[in-house]
Amino acid sequence: MQFSEVAERKRNWKLFDDIPWEKLDSSRNTPERATCIETFCAEELYLPDYASHGSRMTRSVFGLAWFQARWSFEESRHGLVFREYLIRSGMRSEREVASLEDAIFAKSWTPPFPTIRQMACYGVLQEVATYLAYKTQKDKAESEGDAVLAAIFSVVSVDEAAHAGFYRQIVEIEMDNDRAATIADFAHVLANFRMPGDGLIADYRERLKAGGGGISPRRFLEGVVMPTLRSLGISRSELRQAAVHQPTSQAARLATK
Repeated sequence: MQFSEVAERKRNWKLFDDIPWEKLDSSRNTPERATCIETFCAEELYLPDYASHGSRMTRSVFGLAWFQARWSFEESRHGLVFREYLIRSGMRSEREVASLEDAIFAKSWTPPFPTIRQMACYGVLQEVATYLAYKTQKDKAESEGDAVLAAIFSVVSVDEAAHAGFYRQIVEIEMDNDRAATIADFAHVLANFRMPGDGLIADYRERLKAGGGGISPRRFLEGVVMPTLRSLGISRSELRQAAVHQPTSQAARLATK
């Protein structure tokens, strides 16, 4: 209920009224920018899969199920605002966007982990990583005087930060119930972490690099993993002990050194 109250009072932005679409400047269009926004859009458009799997996983837990419904609504706006930007800016035609949607819906996203607790750990990392990527784009747009992209990335990044905060609270609750098992799950998720579009969207990592939308393993460690560990009160020694048999990702190896 706290999440819902704050969302309604502070984050109920409107796609058609709160973005200054009249300030769009097609002279800013570049292939790199188009690739960046299209990649963000594609990842967000897997919303039907995220929502359906999330609802099935959480349906027996009232708070989680209703959060999932609100989360799905908020994430749906992210895909729509990027889609609208691509079309209104002239970077992509409606036909090209339709082809993008066909390519997306030809594949299905499935949860990378089987339990609510593991997916909460994943949610913390994924939402903070997305927030960091979007905030970087917001700062860039502001420095370039791009009012439209600055507004878009401002509202979507705030949403992502709020989502990360909710998942963080769930992980804290799980740690109160069983600290050792929760840290073991966190270590497992970190060792096997990748973003939702990785493996689904063609040339995903290359597209992010070309458009400046990705974050390096070092930045993932410094901007996502370490702040999350501090906020959860997990020491590196605890993580190292839990990850002895499973640190496979570069970020996991760096975090447990």
